[in-house]
Amino acid sequence: MADPIVEVRNLRKTYGSKVAVDDVSFAVQPGEIFGILGPNGAGKTTTVETLAGLRTADGGTVRVRGIDTQRDPVAVRDILGVQLQEAALHDKITVGEALNLFAGFYADPADPAELMAMLDLTAHADRRFAKLSGGQKQRLSIALSLIGNPEIAVLDELTTGLDPQARRNTWELVERVRDTGVTILLVTHFMEEAERLCDRLVIIDAGNVVAEGTPQGLIDALEGGRTVVVRFAPQDVERGRRELAVLVDRDAEVEGVAPVDGSDTEIAVTGTRRVLFSLVPALATADLVPDDVRTVTKSLEDVFLAHTGRAYATGADDATTDTVLATEGVRP
Repeated sequence: MADPIVEVRNLRKTYGSKVAVDDVSFAVQPGEIFGILGPNGAGKTTTVETLAGLRTADGGTVRVRGIDTQRDPVAVRDILGVQLQEAALHDKITVGEALNLFAGFYADPADPAELMAMLDLTAHADRRFAKLSGGQKQRLSIALSLIGNPEIAVLDELTTGLDPQARRNTWELVERVRDTGVTILLVTHFMEEAERLCDRLVIIDAGNVVAEGTPQGLIDALEGGRTVVVRFAPQDVERGRRELAVLVDRDAEVEGVAPVDGSDTEIAVTGTRRVLFSLVPALATADLVPDDVRTVTKSLEDVFLAHTGRAYATGADDATTDTVLATEGVRP
């Protein structure tokens, strides 16, 4: 395996009596999309701002390409591009003006026209920032984080506030950027986003890493049973519930039968990994033909629950101050 392009070891950061990052460690390999996943307030933004040299750590080490960003943040200026969560530009600046302005900060910038083409912004080159849609602003944020030709792009809560279609479009752009050879450090609180994009990730909660690995590897490592959801025609729901309920007492593979919240026609059957083998013969014996049978797959939410003992939910914002013009990479 290649040497890590980013290494964080035992990082700690406090704000007065508040511990934002307690003990965070991870390593990022060149060319991957690496995720920092966790609920709002978990310490994700503080972690990447400290990594970029924008905040002073209280403990631990942070290295980018072997450079200690706490001791020499200027040395990573041309290596690290940053799009931070609280990104804003002047309302009247246009897309083209912003890219040309930030290109002037670097000795060997990317071609603004090429970036606009790659990120589907060419048609909006003369549009003012205030007139851009949420998705267009996020594409501009990505472009600004790449204007210095960085090896690594830090993208913090990139799709917050976007509608589902704009979010998926942005995911495709992130993958397109990675395909150009840029390593992506993706900060997100969206489980689906992390599962879709990340090659590997850490899950952070209350300033600590609670899990690390590939999304599928973390999910596959979970122990436990299976849940099968059965949907009946309205006239069969009550009889279906009765027939399935008796399985709890007579079949060791079935542990529970309960209505699905928010549905009048679906029943969830939980049990061991072999619960489906008990369910199907029971339906056949009772001459019940369901409209649908589906296995509920586990997700990163289940991983979070397994490691923290509570359901995943977003909360207060991360303990950082607002950052204006962060898209320039407030590159140190």
